[in-house]
Amino acid sequence: MIASQEHEVEHLRRPHRILLPLFLLILCAHFSFPQSSLSAKWEELTAPDFVHAIQQSQGVCVLPFGIIEKHGPHLPLGTDLLDVRFAVINAVKQEYAVVFPEYYFGQIFEARQQPGTLAYSLSTQLTLLQETVKEMARNGCKKIVIVNGHGGNESLLPLFGQSQLASPRDYVVYVFGLPNTHVPGRPAIKTQMDMHAGEVETSSMMAARPDLVHQDRASQQSGADQHRQSLPESVYTGIWWYARFPNHYAGDGSAATKELGEFDQKTWSREIAEAIKAIKADQESLKLQNQFFEDAQHPLDTKQ
Repeated sequence: MIASQEHEVEHLRRPHRILLPLFLLILCAHFSFPQSSLSAKWEELTAPDFVHAIQQSQGVCVLPFGIIEKHGPHLPLGTDLLDVRFAVINAVKQEYAVVFPEYYFGQIFEARQQPGTLAYSLSTQLTLLQETVKEMARNGCKKIVIVNGHGGNESLLPLFGQSQLASPRDYVVYVFGLPNTHVPGRPAIKTQMDMHAGEVETSSMMAARPDLVHQDRASQQSGADQHRQSLPESVYTGIWWYARFPNHYAGDGSAATKELGEFDQKTWSREIAEAIKAIKADQESLKLQNQFFEDAQHPLDTKQ
């Protein structure tokens, strides 16, 4: 009788002896290879997790590119930086990629007369950006996506992209410009002129960082075009922005709504996520880039 009871107890213990090691194995695997729990932010990852993050992202890393400048009398100096990072962080929740820390070393000479502006020399901008993407690539980012959040960088970044053909490299730089927000279903824009810190940007910040928006101050300065320069449209001069908008404010932020901001932010994030997905699938750019560098060594042999 006793022997029979001991046999029954042993029979009941056996499944637990099998399941416990299996449970521990699953638990260890979960903590050894964190996938969905990985942060997308470069600065938040541990060194071992960073390796897994690069693997999970398939070598795709995003550099949200902002600026530090005045945004009317009612928005923070870092509006472009805060907005673009908000959009990127939401995008990588849809399509995982590693996100580089805050970066604001762009072109903003036209706002040097305004308090708080950080305007680095052009040589510093280009050198620092090149060194940054080089270091990103050295750490496994073979597909680097620069997402622009500032209108003043729209000429700088394509130039930087072209400069990547100056010498061989084992990575590709992709530039994602300002988003296309004119899509079906977008709430109507109430103001006729909106170029900087006006209805659209203020709305976006109401979605990204409402705690930093002082909409009651939006009418304290004029955002109207001053028309202080008379030249043909085909003629460009660097002082054009100051001539038209000396307050570094172009529009009316008091017309902003959170509804518009949330719509635009979701649109922006979706477009970034779609771009990341396409870049992950891109197998041609690096091959073509390598072929270009090879051809560039002997241009006289190029087929005419």
